[in-house]
Amino acid sequence: MAWTYTTLKTAIQGYLQTTDSDFVSTLPTIITQAEDRILKSVQLPDFRKNQTGTITQYNKYLSLPTSFLSPYSLAIDNSGYEFLLFKDVNFIREAYPVATTYGVPKVYALFDDDSIILGPTPTANYTAELHYFYKPESITTAASETSWLGDNAESSLFYGCLVEAYTFLKGDQDLMQLYATRYETALKELERLGEGYNTTDSYRSGAVRQAR
Repeated sequence: MAWTYTTLKTAIQGYLQTTDSDFVSTLPTIITQAEDRILKSVQLPDFRKNQTGTITQYNKYLSLPTSFLSPYSLAIDNSGYEFLLFKDVNFIREAYPVATTYGVPKVYALFDDDSIILGPTPTANYTAELHYFYKPESITTAASETSWLGDNAESSLFYGCLVEAYTFLKGDQDLMQLYATRYETALKELERLGEGYNTTDSYRSGAVRQAR
């Protein structure tokens, strides 16, 4: 069955047989933690976006969208789009140790939660196109009280919530293991929907596709 926020909260309380006020008031956090756990474990094509922006001359950093979770690809328009290679920060620091090493960016890395670092530092302004995996609105805040996970990943969401809820309640470890096992089983089924997608950059892994 598909979940709404109300039916999901009711099911969690009923399954764990508790209506303790502290537990009930924490349910929104418990549910969002379960959603985050799922979204960081499986990359689904339904949660793919693209966004254009401007890379500024002599600025090696590019701000990330607030909904960003992980990259698929980054390209710049240099008289035609050129895809940058996804690396880590250490690679860029070693390859371009001097910030004033200017040129057409060839590589990028996730610098922190809010920005990308480029290498080398751009020598001009460029239009950038970022394809990325995004965090959809939580079922706890959606006006409709529904979400993609609630409609299409019912078991993953429910057992993910039970794992988070039972952790909060400091429940019996044997039962916790049962919930965790059922969650992992449901997650593997969900992973089939995200076949061909992973936490690496799509251009590097050869999986660049047109964003929806």
